[in-house]
This record gives sequence, C-alpha cells and structure tokens, in this order.
Amino acid sequence: MFNKETEYALRGLVYIQSQNTGGRRPGITEIAKEIEAPQFYIAKILQRLVRNGFLESLKGKGGGFYFDSGKPDLTLKELIMATEGGKTFSGCGFGLKHCDQNNPCPLHAQYAPIRDAILNLVTHETVQSLAAKSFEGKENLLNRLK
Repeated sequence: MFNKETEYALRGLVYIQSQNTGGRRPGITEIAKEIEAPQFYIAKILQRLVRNGFLESLKGKGGGFYFDSGKPDLTLKELIMATEGGKTFSGCGFGLKHCDQNNPCPLHAQYAPIRDAILNLVTHETVQSLAAKSFEGKENLLNRLK
C-alpha cells in the first residue's frame, strides 16, 4: 500500500521504539537485520528522519537511535507525509489530476471512502502505539512481518 521507503521507515521506527522501551538504542546494523531491510537504504531513511526531527541518534559506544520522550508521539500520517507527501491522502485512485465529487473519476465513489478511512487510521495511530501493540499476545509484530 505504501512505498518501500515508508514501509522500511515504519518497521524501523516501530523496532526502535520497542527497543527504547527496554532501555536500548539500536544501531543501523541491528535495525536493518531485524526488519530485513538493506542496511545502506535504512541508514539513509533514518538519517533523513533524524534531520526532520522525528528521531534522535547518538554516535559511539552506547549510541544508536532513540525517540525523544519529551516530544509528542509520531503519527503515521506525519511519517507518510515526510516519505511520500500528501498525495496518498488526496490523490485520485484513477490517477487523474482533477477528481472530486463534481468531476469524479470512474473509481471516485468507491475509492474516496477508502482513502478517507486510511487517513483516519494514520491520523490516530502512532509509531509508539504500534510498538506497544507489537508485544500484545504471543507473537511479536516484527516476526509477523517476516
């Protein structure tokens, strides 16, 4: 549903948050291995997220990635906007530049409610809430992603 960059970012951030909850700051090598992502690619993604202020990092021994506990939780919408832009939440399912209720595409009546439901979901879910849910039940979310 989302592009590969968003998928890796989301899985990486959920992993980081789950490790932060346990008092750890994972590094690139660990994150890439655990989420089954190319190390170079996930490094670029996480560096951009640090520059955007979504995440923090420390170099050296005891370093790694972590969330600033003083900041609000990161919504999935904020993450998606940073990686894909806003087209996901306003674009036409048929790919037209101008599509709305007054000038609908052939998919508009069916696609618009789905797009709006996705917007509602990503507005209310956060990386932190997904990390918390990943440990509910017997299976870890990251293991189910593999």
